[in-house]
Amino acid sequence: MKLAEIRQKFLNYFESKNHEIVNSSDLIPHGDDSILFTNAGMVQFKDTFLGLEKRKKSATSSQKCLRVGGKHNDLENVGFTTRHQTFFEMLGNFSFGEYFKEGAIDYAWEFLTKELNIPEEKLFITVHKNDQESEKYWLENIGIKQEKIARLGDEDNFWSMGETGPCGPCSEIFYDYGEEFEGVMPGEGDTGDRYVEIWNLVFMEFNRNTKGD
Repeated sequence: MKLAEIRQKFLNYFESKNHEIVNSSDLIPHGDDSILFTNAGMVQFKDTFLGLEKRKKSATSSQKCLRVGGKHNDLENVGFTTRHQTFFEMLGNFSFGEYFKEGAIDYAWEFLTKELNIPEEKLFITVHKNDQESEKYWLENIGIKQEKIARLGDEDNFWSMGETGPCGPCSEIFYDYGEEFEGVMPGEGDTGDRYVEIWNLVFMEFNRNTKGD
C-alpha cells in the first residue's frame, strides 16, 4: 500500500466516524510564540484544547511537521536510523470532548487491525507508568497480553507540545518487523529498527505553565 493510499484511508476512516477532515496548517504557527515550527498535528487545535475556541465535532488531519529543535527534536537521529525525519506528515485524530482514552484506543486498534489488516500479534503497546486506566483498557477490552505492554515514565510516555501548554500521558503502538531486524521490545532498551512506533495516543489532561506545573 502506497503512502497516498494510507493517508486517504486514514482520513476516510475518521470521516466515517463523524470527524471533520481539516487541512494541514502552516509550518509556522500563527499567534503562538511558544514554538518555532509546527511539530505535531495538535498544534492548530491548541486553543480548542485550552477552551479558548469551540469546535462542533472531532477532527482528523494529515499535518505537515518540522522538527529541528526544541522538545521534539529528531535532528540528532536523522541519517542514523530509517525512522527519524526532520520533515514529515503526521496523521491524527482529535477529540474535543466526544471521546477520550477508551474511544481513542478503540479507533486506533480498529484502523490498524481491520482497515489495514495488520496482524494483532505484530503490535506492542506502551503506557505511562501512572496511567492505570489505559493499561486496564488494553488488557481487558482489547485483549492485549500483559507481557506485550510496557509501563514507562515521563521521558517516553508523557507528551507536550512545548515547554508550556497542553500536555498529558500517552500510549504508543509499536509494530514488530521481525527477528531479522535488531532491537528489543519497548521498555527493555533500544527498539532499533525492529520495533517501530506507528501510533501515539496522546491524552491531553493538563496545561503546563511557565513554572512547569
